[in-house]
Amino acid sequence: MSNYHIKNLEEYFQVYRKSVREPEKFWQEIAEEHFVWRKKWDNVLSWDFSKPEVKWFENAKLNITENCIDRHLLTKGEKTAIIWEPNDPKEKALHLTYSELHKKVNKVANVLKSKGVKKGDKVGIYLPMIPELAYVVLACARIGAVHSVVFAGFSASALATRTVDADCKILITADGSYRGEKTIDLKGIVDKALEDCPEVNSVLVVKRTGSNINIKDGRDEWLEPLMKNASEDCAPEIMDAEDPLFILYTSGSTGKPKGMLHTTAGYMVYSAYTFKNIFNYNNDDVYWCTADIGWITGHSYILYGPLANGATTVMFEGVPSYPDFGRFWEIIEKHKVNQFYTAPTAIRALAKKDLEFVTKHDLSSLKVLGTVGEPINEEAWHWYDNNIGKNKSPIVDTWWQTETGGIMISPIPFATPTKPTFATLPFPGIQPVLMDEEGNEIKGNQVDGRLCIKYPWPSMARTIYGNHDRYRETYFSTFENMYFTGDGALRDEVGYYRITGRVDDVIIVSGHNLGTAPIEDAINEHPAVAESAVVGFPHDVKGNALYGFIILKEFGESRDRDNLRKEIKQTISDKIGPIAKPDKIQFVEGLPKTRSGKIMRRILRKIASGDTSDLGDTSTLLNPEVVEEIINGAL
Repeated sequence: MSNYHIKNLEEYFQVYRKSVREPEKFWQEIAEEHFVWRKKWDNVLSWDFSKPEVKWFENAKLNITENCIDRHLLTKGEKTAIIWEPNDPKEKALHLTYSELHKKVNKVANVLKSKGVKKGDKVGIYLPMIPELAYVVLACARIGAVHSVVFAGFSASALATRTVDADCKILITADGSYRGEKTIDLKGIVDKALEDCPEVNSVLVVKRTGSNINIKDGRDEWLEPLMKNASEDCAPEIMDAEDPLFILYTSGSTGKPKGMLHTTAGYMVYSAYTFKNIFNYNNDDVYWCTADIGWITGHSYILYGPLANGATTVMFEGVPSYPDFGRFWEIIEKHKVNQFYTAPTAIRALAKKDLEFVTKHDLSSLKVLGTVGEPINEEAWHWYDNNIGKNKSPIVDTWWQTETGGIMISPIPFATPTKPTFATLPFPGIQPVLMDEEGNEIKGNQVDGRLCIKYPWPSMARTIYGNHDRYRETYFSTFENMYFTGDGALRDEVGYYRITGRVDDVIIVSGHNLGTAPIEDAINEHPAVAESAVVGFPHDVKGNALYGFIILKEFGESRDRDNLRKEIKQTISDKIGPIAKPDKIQFVEGLPKTRSGKIMRRILRKIASGDTSDLGDTSTLLNPEVVEEIINGAL
């Protein structure tokens, strides 16, 4: 019997050792015991990182929606599969059972078929966080179409680029979306995007805001009437283990976004197994991940992972600040959420607000807290632990990527002792190594280097859609026979991993390798600081020097700026050493961020180096206006 639910540290080590010694046997047991297959595999794994080519569960046949929906119908048909919480708390939440989800998904699947969508076709999805987004994604998987979800906050040009790159012939959107107090004209954005997408001949529109929109004859149709007339029965398309499931774009540090292609069986097995263990999910728990399904976090840990475990998963349409900064905590109380998974960016923003937003809500249902998207700094970690988890809910600080498909390094709650800022230990089946710049493995503990993975895992992306050379070049050419994550990491005295930031955020100052994450942590500990970003810029003597962009908390505004700079430098000096002190510190109103909350350091590096001639496409930023402000205030 495989250990599908790891309960303590001893068991973790036992399971981990087995997963590394006999990886094929390990994953075979997990796959056999916990999923429904139409045909078993002929071979568990074949791989060659030099090509790179990876195949898991070769020639197995299955449909992922049978595993996420159909197999639960007999025993959990009336259990809530999805709780949808709307943007406006005055609007009623929707509780959707597994049997209701089954009918909705089948109806949408039949609508797609009636539009000529068949196995292998690409379907573009540009929807807000409404139930139809879940129906459409799962309907694609049901009929073997490949879904390509674009986050519904991206601009028309970003949507057009991704739609063309993925070869989508059909696009599904909504008339508009609600985000806090704003109503966004999604259909207008789609119309503009489609001027550059001649291949798209069909657009299905969900009614959400009831706004007046342009319906183009022969191309655009409302989804709801089509669903009403569609059958509730749709036999699942039988897929091969390695058939594509979805394409999801991740921004490249250079060049156009990369469409990471994920396949069916391995992704299902890994997302389900990680979900069960990392969130310690038990049968009647209510689990909430605050991400958007437009990101990999939403794919793996709002839809596929939870549903494959027959879980109840919360989908939230709104933002943490509307109608006030207590919204997250109000939802946890309302739905008695047991596992809560969010981003450090959100935690830091909420930690700046009055604690009364937290204390007036009953958070006693919480059992596990999680963070995702970037390493969490120590101050935010403690605030989260003390005020949200009340020091009884372990924090799983999860490290993974769009490319990895699932969580790679993370504590397992109640098993792995946690340590602030550390993602701790690799998940079973994951074999991380640290490499030096010459390509040698760095053994032992208390070391740092470039983080690579030396053995395949089931949910890894198989290629960049339409550009396998770029896939090889980006991930497999830096170190021989290794997947290179692009991140730096350190391993402490007990073997815990801490992610130190992108390797391109490692700055060599006077011969010292300085990761930006620890410097930012030190800056953020200053009581006047809300958030910071550190980048390098060319320096005649040091090679590179450091430039800090810092957002102050409200009470810091009136302080003497020069004194504040001295205090911040002193904090860095005390925490890391004088070598890490920035040469320049600029106080800013905001930092340029992607919509998933990542700081666009590429733009900050250009500003710091004085080269603002070509900042690339800033339209996809959450706050493009902040770029001009930073340039105007540059030192």
